[in-house]
Amino acid sequence: MNVHVGLNVTNLEKSIEFYSQVFDASPVKVKSDYAKFLLQDPGLNFTLNLKDEVSGNQVGHFGFQVEDAKEVLKHKSRLEKLGFFAREEMDVTCCYSNQDKFWVTDPDGNEWEFFYTKSDVESMEPKDSACCAPQTQKIEITKSSSSSCC
Repeated sequence: MNVHVGLNVTNLEKSIEFYSQVFDASPVKVKSDYAKFLLQDPGLNFTLNLKDEVSGNQVGHFGFQVEDAKEVLKHKSRLEKLGFFAREEMDVTCCYSNQDKFWVTDPDGNEWEFFYTKSDVESMEPKDSACCAPQTQKIEITKSSSSSCC
């Protein structure tokens, strides 16, 4: 069984480049207005659908829960080497658990977290945490080597 996510995007080429690097995989199908990735681990059918306009982030965020903190750092290092800025949050209380994580943002502003849950906790403290939610201020996230994608 695969989870399916269909994401609307405004620039198919830049989105394919971003997700190819984040997933470390190439799409299995590309058309002029569509791309499809089929990932084995995690089982994900992920499609990009070209639209003239995408208005804001319609979801809170997306993410990958990994096995341990070393895997969080491995993915962070891999994506930083590809030129992505990663917003790091280590040893944070989020979603009633203690986590190590980092975030990257796609060309249309959707945030993705890679996280490891170290333990469960009983509260969401600190109350003003931005945990499990996109940043309220817009941060431009691009590959450092070329044109702006956001």
